[in-house]
Amino acid sequence: MIYTNLPHTDIEVSKICLGTMTWGNQNTEAEGHAQMDYAVEQGVNFFDTAELYPIPAHKDRYAVTEKIIGSWFKKKGNREDIVLASKIAGRAEMSKFIRTTGFSRDSIIEAVEGSLQRLGTDYIDLYQLHWPERSTNYFGKRGYTHDIADHWEDNIHQILETLRDLVREGKIRHVGVSNETPWGTMRYLEESKVHGTLPRMITVQNPYSLLNRLYEVGMAEISAREQIGLLAYSPLGFGALSGKYLGGRMPEGSRLQRFPQYNRYVGETASEATKQYYELAQSSGISLAQMSLAFVNSRHFVTSNIIGATTMRQLKENIGSIEVQLTEEIINEIDVIHQRLPNPAP
Repeated sequence: MIYTNLPHTDIEVSKICLGTMTWGNQNTEAEGHAQMDYAVEQGVNFFDTAELYPIPAHKDRYAVTEKIIGSWFKKKGNREDIVLASKIAGRAEMSKFIRTTGFSRDSIIEAVEGSLQRLGTDYIDLYQLHWPERSTNYFGKRGYTHDIADHWEDNIHQILETLRDLVREGKIRHVGVSNETPWGTMRYLEESKVHGTLPRMITVQNPYSLLNRLYEVGMAEISAREQIGLLAYSPLGFGALSGKYLGGRMPEGSRLQRFPQYNRYVGETASEATKQYYELAQSSGISLAQMSLAFVNSRHFVTSNIIGATTMRQLKENIGSIEVQLTEEIINEIDVIHQRLPNPAP
């Protein structure tokens, strides 16, 4: 395993982070435990979860994933060996069954206390805002269109004050954002610079893959100049970059077969790009999944690559990508395809 540090900290995390959003829906508690056992055996020490999980979100499954992780900690007694990240759900239609008060002080405190209880721990290493409160482009929306009906009032200072108090209480150690834009990321960073007692956002969890490299447009420079690390999610595009959907196939029990609403990675242009990446991987003697993950692993702005799996076979292949080093020739060929078919699945 390769390790990096969470930016601005001495916390060492594995370059592969274990994503957990299928546990409690596509995966049972026993399967979640088995995945954590195997990941730790392979040197993974970084887990990412959220109060919203499992996905798709549903009130009957609210926070089941955190409970599965908590039962594993109780069984293993190894909480101190794991760097644990979780998130508060924002104000959106899909999470209104959780709360409708956004990132108010009471909401953040309630969310943190709930996660701590379910996870069976006294602290969360990295606590993240799952998506912005304001109306902006995230979750697959390519460009920003201003919504004049959005009456969001800038409460970033108040959010950071609440997070600061939770850090002082020892309930969270560090903070990050997720599904954020360049404006939002810099707004948080500048607020903590101007007000030195406020905590600094150290990571941003955004989508990044061969099919969606939009992070490189505005966010990569922020990562480099501000030292805020990307926790890349959907590095396989909901499984599309395994190649299993090529040729119009829809494997029984696959994520897209069960949840067809997550189809942005299998449109006509995305499928053509996937086909060309698949042919490159085949000619290079590696699997498409491992080439895709190795590419993400190699990016200078990526602190950790969040992989997920529903089967142990997938998990082993995904974690094994850390052993794959792409040659300059393969990376150049990837860039040729990207120039031809840029970002087909935001």
